[in-house]
Amino acid sequence: MKAALCLEPGRLEIVDRPSPQTPAPGFARLAVSHVGICGTDYHIYEGKHPFLAYPRVMGHEISATVVEAGAGVDLAPGTAVIVNPYIACGTCIACRKGKPNCCTAISVLGVHSDGAMCEEIIVPAGNLYPAGDLSLEAAATVEFLAIGAHAVRRAAMPAPGSEPIRALVIGAGPIGLGTAIFARIAGQEVTLLDTSPERLSMAAERLGFNSGILAGDGASAAVAAETQGDGFDVVYDATGYRGSMEKAFAYVAHGGSLVFVSVVKEEISFSDPEFHKREMTLIGSRNATRIDFDHVRDSIAKGLVPIDQLITHRTTLDKVSVDLPRWAKEKTGLIKAIIRIGNG
Repeated sequence: MKAALCLEPGRLEIVDRPSPQTPAPGFARLAVSHVGICGTDYHIYEGKHPFLAYPRVMGHEISATVVEAGAGVDLAPGTAVIVNPYIACGTCIACRKGKPNCCTAISVLGVHSDGAMCEEIIVPAGNLYPAGDLSLEAAATVEFLAIGAHAVRRAAMPAPGSEPIRALVIGAGPIGLGTAIFARIAGQEVTLLDTSPERLSMAAERLGFNSGILAGDGASAAVAAETQGDGFDVVYDATGYRGSMEKAFAYVAHGGSLVFVSVVKEEISFSDPEFHKREMTLIGSRNATRIDFDHVRDSIAKGLVPIDQLITHRTTLDKVSVDLPRWAKEKTGLIKAIIRIGNG
């Protein structure tokens, strides 16, 4: 079978590899249909991922169809599925508490093991969710959108009452925009904050997020003006930058919440008196779970997610070795790029 193999940083080639064998009990062999290109994939190509061994087949935003099911798997050949790429151990403390997204021994397809930029893969059946009425292209967006949906669910904000819930999403990349979409679906009034006027403008034109703040020296004053000096009820940081994450504390209202959707290797510091004065809730949000995948799938099916506006770039498996390196540098107009692997 054909696969896009990142042999080392800066070197991506289309290669021939053996096709997967008959799946073991509890697993299914899949024909990959579409794969979304994530920031993680660009980082792997550029050599910026801290926990990766080369060579690696990337790709963890996956839609596929079942080719063959192992013993004990009730999935008929031809079934369209969305793949949850987070392979959990099932026995650690997090798994026992129903939080496989933060399994202590988690393995992510396309990062810790080979992913889906290839024609076929084998995946545990428990990580396969029905695509329902979604197109297979749309189904490949579910995973990245589930990251934002999970963050919104983690925020656990009360339902809108007499006062609307005002949300600030910092970072207008794909994860931030997904978070903003699901905050809006949850009834929150969303403002975006980003360093790029172009991204803020694109979010307004394509997705209807007309309230935007440009990061920089005037951001604090703009936050105060937008919220009449109160700050935002919930702030989601989806930047992956330490400086942004530290500044985010100051944008939270008294009694509000700060959700770190992104992650950095460095330590994060903040003023404890300001943190306690606000009685803030600080929340880490990692990956997503079945409930988030289902929520995203159903929201897309209901027309609540503008998929046609989120998918801005398309390529095929035979061309990805040229297109992915180019898109790693050329970000203008890019939200989500999708690779078509099969014929779905």
